[in-house]
Amino acid sequence: MRKTPKTALLALFTCFFIASAAYLWAQSRRAGLWEVSTSMTFQQSPFPSGMNPMGGPHTTQICVTQAQVDKYNGLPPQNQRGSCQLTDMAKTIDGFKATIVCTGNMDTKGTVEAHYTDEGHGKSTMHMVGTMHMGPNPAPIEMTSVSESTYIGADCGSVKPFVETVK
Repeated sequence: MRKTPKTALLALFTCFFIASAAYLWAQSRRAGLWEVSTSMTFQQSPFPSGMNPMGGPHTTQICVTQAQVDKYNGLPPQNQRGSCQLTDMAKTIDGFKATIVCTGNMDTKGTVEAHYTDEGHGKSTMHMVGTMHMGPNPAPIEMTSVSESTYIGADCGSVKPFVETVK
């Protein structure tokens, strides 16, 4: 069967589209220095009324390795409290989704989802429900953390690679 010019043009366009999408996908998830701004809100806070331990958005720079980019299809989830594990992780075309379970100071379970929208920008959301151990009595907690990330460059300078606490 002989291809018509229309079919050949469609095949060429399809190949170009796939190659372009792959290039843009790769450009938005790069190893190197990222700036991450995180805001946390409590739907059920274990803290006294009106107290927010985060005190507003928190911005930090992190150095991400290529192995982490490959593993998470982007930046690794950031959780510094207790021992956390990801389960049911699934890469998506523009990021990943997973279940996250933490034990230790917080016994929580939730979801984490990340999307990378264009070159060098991303957004992740983590929602957790469980208990927080504050003194002798555990307190219920429900929180949502939203992080916006921006790629700074390949050179991390003095910023050491991000050490994962999520397993």
